[in-house]
Amino acid sequence: MAQDIRQIDLSPDQNLSRYLQKIRSFPMLDADEEVALARRWQQDGDQDAANRLVSSHLRLVAKIAMGFRGYGLPVADLISEGNVGMMQAINRFDADRGFRLSTYAMWWIRAAIHEYILHSWSLVKIGTTASQKKLFFNLRKLKGQLQAFDAGDLTPESVSTIAERLNVPEKDVISMNQRMAGPDHSLNTPVREDGEGEWQDWLEDTRDNQETVIGHSEELDRRRSLLVGAMDRLSERERHIIVERRLKDSPATLQDLSQEYGISRERVRQIEVRAFEKLQKSVKNAAIQQHYIC
Repeated sequence: MAQDIRQIDLSPDQNLSRYLQKIRSFPMLDADEEVALARRWQQDGDQDAANRLVSSHLRLVAKIAMGFRGYGLPVADLISEGNVGMMQAINRFDADRGFRLSTYAMWWIRAAIHEYILHSWSLVKIGTTASQKKLFFNLRKLKGQLQAFDAGDLTPESVSTIAERLNVPEKDVISMNQRMAGPDHSLNTPVREDGEGEWQDWLEDTRDNQETVIGHSEELDRRRSLLVGAMDRLSERERHIIVERRLKDSPATLQDLSQEYGISRERVRQIEVRAFEKLQKSVKNAAIQQHYIC
């Protein structure tokens, strides 16, 4: 459906005022017409019915999109994304539930516009958690209500009020306000006015290079292989004691193992020491045989 509806000659990209004037010419639907059209689309795939449902709600999309003008994005783009949300709403609308399409569609329209804004703004500024997104979309509105819209750093009183209303920590309010106030900077920006050198030239990646990472991984695999082979040469009791005492984040106590095997704690310690010595010798011999110094 979305592809066919996009072919309608109603793009806000060309001339916004002309677009807004044109969508006013589409008639509003009464409840019975809306139900009939929705059923024709859902049951019969009637494209004309779907187009009429969309065109009759274009004014609703434009009205909602206008409410997001403060984010510095083209209104035409906001409307276009809202229209996509409108199409999604029509695909999922159930006319038999008894409520109007506009009530249902506004949530899809807002969701589509929200996603567009989030992807258009710097993700570094906004963050990705649900609480950060909530703070992002409500901070501008609350700053306007507090007459602090043009303020750089918020006053402590404003921070406290916003944090209380949105139920978020005050430090998150301060951080988000600073993110939204700071512009994005390209790493390709010249360092000097003559255009020689870019900021990205001064960035240093302190991580190991790919060859080093692969080398470490291969070495770890070799060591693990040597250890597994050496462990197989221990008795079952020796292997169990080594695992419990040396290879676990929370090692078992000598008392625990002495009760498990019915022997003294000193005897457990002796078995552990002897097993570890055997393990070291076995690993060393295997490494020499493989011409690999461990």
